[in-house]
Amino acid sequence: MRSIVERAWLAFAATVCEDGSPNLSPKGSLRVYDDEHLIFMDIASPTTMANLKRDSRIEINVIDVFSRRGYRFKGKAAFAQPAEAEYEWLNSWLLELNGPGYPANEVAIVHVEQARPILSPAYTWGNCEQEPLTAAWEERYHKTVAEVHLGAPPAGGPEQ
Repeated sequence: MRSIVERAWLAFAATVCEDGSPNLSPKGSLRVYDDEHLIFMDIASPTTMANLKRDSRIEINVIDVFSRRGYRFKGKAAFAQPAEAEYEWLNSWLLELNGPGYPANEVAIVHVEQARPILSPAYTWGNCEQEPLTAAWEERYHKTVAEVHLGAPPAGGPEQ
């Protein structure tokens, strides 16, 4: 689980708005804090943080797009402010990654109550193994990026 969170670089956090509607917010700062907690920084997430302060329930989905594996983490959030250990730990990582001046308002600390795997149907119905599937998706990604940078349309796709 830790390696998927570290490799994914982007997660999605679902919270409940005051009117009961869902709020889905991308999280680039999600990290594993310890065996029971995930944490992320409030960088630009006023709706997510307000929702969690009203209703602490959260689900976070993390997918490694290349291995086509991931996890759904359900839990409840608490918060850490500057000078608290969790805040300082995550803020240090963000400063190292992004440099000074990056906004860091407060940390959401998610106590994970449930973790369920997410698997591509390629594993279930395609009888794929992880290493060849990962290699194929990495190749597909690099080919697509190269085509976009060279200005060529994706193979088999219409010209834009």
